[in-house]
Amino acid sequence: MVKDSIGVIFGKTESLTFKFAVSDSTATKRADYVKVWHEVDGWTLAQVTTITRSSEGFSIEQAVDVAEGSSKVTDMDQQIIAEAAVIGARDKHGALRVPKSPFSPGDKVFKADETLIKQTLGLMRGDVYIGLLEGQNIKVNLDADNLVQKHCSILAKTGAGKSYTSGVILEELLEKNVPLLIIDPHGEYGTLKFPNKEKPAMFERYGISPKGYEDMVTIYTPANKTLNPTADFLFRLNGINLGVKDLMQYFSDEHSQNQTGILFEAVSKLKTEKTTYTVEDIILEVGQNKSKIKWNVISKLEALLETGILSDKATTISELVQDGKASIIDMKGVNPDLQALIVAKLCSDLFEARKLNTVPPCMLVLEEAHNFCPEKGFGGTVSSDILRTIASEGRKFGLGLMVVSQRPARVDKNILSQCNTQIIMKVTNPNDLQAISKGLEGISSEVVEDIKRLSPGVAMIVSTYIERPVLVDIRVRKSKHGGASVPVVKPPISPKINIEVPEGIDTAKEIMGEQKTIEGMGKLSAKSPEKMPGKLPEKIPLKIPEKTT
Repeated sequence: MVKDSIGVIFGKTESLTFKFAVSDSTATKRADYVKVWHEVDGWTLAQVTTITRSSEGFSIEQAVDVAEGSSKVTDMDQQIIAEAAVIGARDKHGALRVPKSPFSPGDKVFKADETLIKQTLGLMRGDVYIGLLEGQNIKVNLDADNLVQKHCSILAKTGAGKSYTSGVILEELLEKNVPLLIIDPHGEYGTLKFPNKEKPAMFERYGISPKGYEDMVTIYTPANKTLNPTADFLFRLNGINLGVKDLMQYFSDEHSQNQTGILFEAVSKLKTEKTTYTVEDIILEVGQNKSKIKWNVISKLEALLETGILSDKATTISELVQDGKASIIDMKGVNPDLQALIVAKLCSDLFEARKLNTVPPCMLVLEEAHNFCPEKGFGGTVSSDILRTIASEGRKFGLGLMVVSQRPARVDKNILSQCNTQIIMKVTNPNDLQAISKGLEGISSEVVEDIKRLSPGVAMIVSTYIERPVLVDIRVRKSKHGGASVPVVKPPISPKINIEVPEGIDTAKEIMGEQKTIEGMGKLSAKSPEKMPGKLPEKIPLKIPEKTT
């Protein structure tokens, strides 16, 4: 083999694929990046797709003999053959070009260097550090503007690391002073405040240090401080001078024109009679109507009132969205219907605020997105319409969206299709895989198979500015992770061991003086051995060997 190369191209070659004989078994592995010199395009990047090893001289009869123990494996001639897919090379204008002519048999194959990999794949300009290219010590950075302005999605099965990955991205965006509004149904993101104290060896590998973001993170709860004691403030929606349009946002089911008419009549009258009015005032006014339909309207208004979410001291969008700050709406303990109602109103107010430019450009993070914008056929929620609007129009107004879900098939396909960056971790459900392959750009059947085999903590990233899907080993979090599973089985508790002191030894101090140890227990110790009783309960006899002379 040629020195410094890892193999040589042989056989039939094409412009998109080639095979090469590998110099030794450790030279390369599947998914490695390699480079070959092309006579027209120069150094060209390719990726190893398959590796096979064979031995023509080792027959099935010999294999049977070895299996039965009648023979041993001796040195044999082995052939290691790799197949690679051509990615391309950048021209002088920076455009990626795939060679129009194939490589030649006999061309040398080399390991690709970091600069060529990053230039060819489009990984040079990013500033959001999310991890290392799998199998390489190459940092992968996503572009913050692209990530926020053009939306992103994080999709994975339960336990594959989607919340962990979103936490990594949020850390990076906070350090770029991007305002964040996080919808947190299960109270997982509040730990952004605290530094990560686990796995210290991992920090050196990824070149980072533990860090908490306590000064940048504020937690709001729509419930109460008893249910969510870590919350900084209560979250409340405006309950004063609500118009008909405002009230309709709170009604998740269909409402008739007659019901809308009754509401309009009541609200119009209150506006002429009072400077300020509440939902209680609206209920009383609707009660004056002679139509029987009024009872449906009153029932809905009373249900809204009973949630306790309305207040004359509402949490404002300007409080929630500030440069370099993350506001977390911790909805742990809040029923799903009320969660959807809160998301609907909050997102509507946020979208209007961005259109009027009363708050800075920001990113809305939607955890458990399938509950707030479900695909047709999986029910509907009051929050679906405004989330579709943000996905399709938010970019024009500087409002980004991060969609996080463990059930891609249940997320509105129109919303997923608007996400220009997809971060996909292990997914095995056939319906979810089908949704990914149909709804996301750049996903082939081969890539879908790769998604099924992803290891925990490894993500496939597909983006409009990355030339092909790349596998990334997600970096360790700087802050504490709050989405870990709660252990069900507790570790066993070691039973108490009572020891019988042999005759002739009055105190445990004498035992300590002998420096005797019990196998599996270690050296005996006591804070005040003189005060220990000379006789302990009879359970396990302790034998101390006699001294030899």
